[in-house]
Amino acid sequence: MSRMLKLKIALVLVLTFISILLLLPSFCPNLPSWYYKYIYKHRLKLGLDLQGGMHLVLKVDIDKAIQNALNASVKDLQQTLARKGIRVTLAESKNPKEAVIVFPNKEALERAKEIIAKDFPSLSIVREEEGKFPRLIVTLSEKQVAFIKEHAVDQSLEIIRNRIDQFGVTEPVIVKEGEDKIVVQLPGVKDPERALKLIGQTAQLEFRLVDDEAMSRIDIAALIEKAIREGRLKSDASREEINRVLRPYIPPDTEVFFLVEKDPQTGRVIKQPLLLKKRVLLTGDMVKDARVRIGGPYNEPYVALEFTDRGARIFERVTGENVGKRLAIVLDGVVRSAPVIREKISGGQAQITGAFTYEEAADLAIVLRAGALPAPVKVIQNITVGPSLGHDSIKKGLTSGLIGAALVMLFMIIYYRFAGLVADVAIILNVIMLLAALSLLQATLTLPGIAGIILLVGMGVDSNVLIFERMREELRLGRSPRSAIFAGYDRAFWTIVDANVTTLITALALFLFGTGPIKGFAVTLSTGIIINLFTSIFATRTFYEFLIAKGKVPKINFMTVIRETSFDFMGFRKFAAIFSGGLVLLGIIGFIQIYRGAANLGVDFSGGVLAYYRAEKPFKLDEIRKALKEAGISGFTLQDVKNENMLLVKLRKRAETVGDLEAQVRKVLQEKFPELKFKLEGKEEIGAAVSKDLKHKAILAIVISFAGLLVYLALRFNLNFGLAAAAATLHDVLAVTGLFYLLNREISLLFVTALLTLAGYSLNDTVVVFDRIRENIKKYHGQLSFVEIINKSVNEMLARTIITAGTTLIVVLAILFLGGVVLRDFALALAIGITIGTYSSIFVASPVIHWLQKGETPEIKS
Repeated sequence: MSRMLKLKIALVLVLTFISILLLLPSFCPNLPSWYYKYIYKHRLKLGLDLQGGMHLVLKVDIDKAIQNALNASVKDLQQTLARKGIRVTLAESKNPKEAVIVFPNKEALERAKEIIAKDFPSLSIVREEEGKFPRLIVTLSEKQVAFIKEHAVDQSLEIIRNRIDQFGVTEPVIVKEGEDKIVVQLPGVKDPERALKLIGQTAQLEFRLVDDEAMSRIDIAALIEKAIREGRLKSDASREEINRVLRPYIPPDTEVFFLVEKDPQTGRVIKQPLLLKKRVLLTGDMVKDARVRIGGPYNEPYVALEFTDRGARIFERVTGENVGKRLAIVLDGVVRSAPVIREKISGGQAQITGAFTYEEAADLAIVLRAGALPAPVKVIQNITVGPSLGHDSIKKGLTSGLIGAALVMLFMIIYYRFAGLVADVAIILNVIMLLAALSLLQATLTLPGIAGIILLVGMGVDSNVLIFERMREELRLGRSPRSAIFAGYDRAFWTIVDANVTTLITALALFLFGTGPIKGFAVTLSTGIIINLFTSIFATRTFYEFLIAKGKVPKINFMTVIRETSFDFMGFRKFAAIFSGGLVLLGIIGFIQIYRGAANLGVDFSGGVLAYYRAEKPFKLDEIRKALKEAGISGFTLQDVKNENMLLVKLRKRAETVGDLEAQVRKVLQEKFPELKFKLEGKEEIGAAVSKDLKHKAILAIVISFAGLLVYLALRFNLNFGLAAAAATLHDVLAVTGLFYLLNREISLLFVTALLTLAGYSLNDTVVVFDRIRENIKKYHGQLSFVEIINKSVNEMLARTIITAGTTLIVVLAILFLGGVVLRDFALALAIGITIGTYSSIFVASPVIHWLQKGETPEIKS
């Protein structure tokens, strides 16, 4: 045995051993502590779709952040001017990016300009307005606006991170995306709604005085009711709208707020309008600590505040100057409590009451400790998966995978005998090394990722089939088994590389432009392809070299189902052109309808909600449909999952933010059908902006993928071969798209993933045929016409094409029928695509290259 062979064997054994070590923490949770400390501690990271949790995309309102900063600077300026004896008022501005300051005289305005220039570099003067009471219009300086734009998202991210850390979620993912978005992933979170409320709360805390003197003269509630009766206000009008309508009736230095209290006896929420002074006496940035306490007349939870030194001094002064008046505590524009100041309060202590539950008080304390967000955040995407749905997905995904893989491996042993057994060991090794690599990279394994692993089992067979069929051909040429084995590996090498590189290019496109589970699928697919190249070409060859070195040359006694054929495939090219033309036309129509939004788009492309509910008993869709319509919910579609008591509700709605639709549906289900006990298992809520972005990314991924494939194939073959392969692949993508549109199946991100996957598969098949055409051109140039060379090449590869398509279809059909509702359409697209891809590599790609070459045999470089 040579030294090189020993090194090869050692490499395979060492990599296998390391892979097992890396996987042990994931499959053996009760390992001794020293293993985690000295060897490896990380487990396979499961995606939210497998373990449950939340995936949120938040959009930071940058304009509001700029407006908040402007208001804070102007109020600070107002207080600075007051200390210097200049009393100014703030008038309403039609432009939210500008503030209007009203002065008693021209002299005061000029002094203010000097102070702004000297002490307020964040403010910029826009213009002056003459009059009895001159005005100064100011805005934030360009430098300050740029600073806010740059730091508002980062500041929001850190505050959200602090809140989540205190909430107690393990291994959260909180990252910035783009200029104004934050992605938050909370794996395994038990109470998604509470987490969402905690993350999204702005927590702008303010202390203001109640204008009881004005309220004794003005009945605010009566004014609001009158405005509603007269049609000047809607019953659900915002606080800003109410202030705008009531402005002529209330003092200029006051605003209407609402005191929201919960009756401890009945639990009914009571809203009481109050007039508060515009001047903010204290803010949340003066809070040093916030803790939950139990007490009060009803022994309820409340939030105890401790101020900073500066805050304590201000609070002591404010309470001392306003004994007998009410001090309102305002959180995010809502008055939580408005107690009467009985005496000057020293020590920097205060409390917020409001009939809280303990969890509500605890969450309020968290957001106050972590600080206020610089601007509101809007939830524009919310994917929530319950743990039971995740467990169900794992179970069905693995079951379908094991059955599909077992059938494929059994076929390999029956058809290729001993060589098939070697190939099966290589496939098992492939899966072990792939999972180990994912664990080492700390990549997230998602449900599409599991589908990718299952698919790789089917596609991984192809490399071995190529080698085995080459061995068979070499034996027919009269070679000995020993030389046939090595010739099989040598002759199949570049075909395997070409086929796998084209699939890698599509995986790269998925990774660059995919999101969430799609990116995870791309990582799994690309890693699996690289490892497959190692196991199928290097590891199995090393095993054969070891046997031969020991003097044991294995027999090559493969089964033969498809013998040598001589079909005139090119003779059917005109009929194939008509059939394919119809498929392409259908695909173009489908693509146009999808882009117009007229097809059955998933919520990830249309915007809206897809929710999964499980009932304890069987239900009738007609009754649920009727109940939702009576509740005023429109634009929904319903689907039941047979034998699982699961209801799928899809609502399409083009709104920027999400959050209300699913709650409305759940309320109807729980109130109208209490006996069924509907429970939310998971949901996808996607805003219009996100859906539009995802649609563009999906199209871009397809375009980039095709461009990369064209360049690679043009370099490896020639431009015409690249164009023909791209045309055949485009044919397959359009055909599957058209058929999905015709069948009214859902067009979602998973469907796009399936399209790109089958594009890689189709190219794999086409490249294998093209490789044989190139080889035969070198062998038979001048002896056979180009049509004869193509026919000969396709016939020679027919057995391999059918075996590869058949084994891959076995796995895909297992996913289709056993993989669960989430992967059903994904598997259906792959099944259709594999069938069409096999057809196109024979009846589309080859005729196109013949047409591009105008029937002439191309010159091929050696």
